[in-house]
Amino acid sequence: MHLRLALISMACILSIAGCTTAGPEFTRQIFTSQYGAIMDGGYDIPAVPITRIDRRYHRQIVTYKTTEEPGTIIVDTPRRFLYYVLPNDKAVRYGIGVGRDGFAWQGEAHVAWKRAWPRWHPPAEMVEREPSLARYAKNGQDPGLMNPLGARALYLFDDRGRDTLYRLHGTPEWHSIGKAVSSGCIRLMNQDIIDLYERVTPSRQTKVIVIQ
Repeated sequence: MHLRLALISMACILSIAGCTTAGPEFTRQIFTSQYGAIMDGGYDIPAVPITRIDRRYHRQIVTYKTTEEPGTIIVDTPRRFLYYVLPNDKAVRYGIGVGRDGFAWQGEAHVAWKRAWPRWHPPAEMVEREPSLARYAKNGQDPGLMNPLGARALYLFDDRGRDTLYRLHGTPEWHSIGKAVSSGCIRLMNQDIIDLYERVTPSRQTKVIVIQ
């Protein structure tokens, strides 16, 4: 019975993902040197002490076989990776931080829009849990290095055009990469979200698949 349930669960994950991978992921190029301090939009983004982060979470181009079209974003929550699919069985792989237990999300969406140095509006449920955030509920928190969305944010909407309230966004908290710590959104180091942001064109065809 347990085996059958496990197989059913795996089938559900694959049907949600709509993608397949085969064989090991061979690193073709790694960007460990790309995490230095940068000036962006008038903000000084500090360097990431990248040697303190597991090398597997450094941005890299890997071999990645999938049935999804180039430009698709695949979030592998259990492994803490985000893939941006490239042509010819390749992908850019980023290390991510994910939602903690009880705040994770899975399914398909698309990138409806994106913002550089966005304002942050806490969802009503978050304000209810943390009343101190009520001051940001109406007008949001100003952009900046301490803003929870970081340097960039990609906004995920469902197939009916409704905001899922989940974001792919930056964070200065480099130590959270590879961990489950957020309130559901997917976080990348600021240097990585800037790279991903430049690759993504908001569209209903820009599919995002989140696998739990």
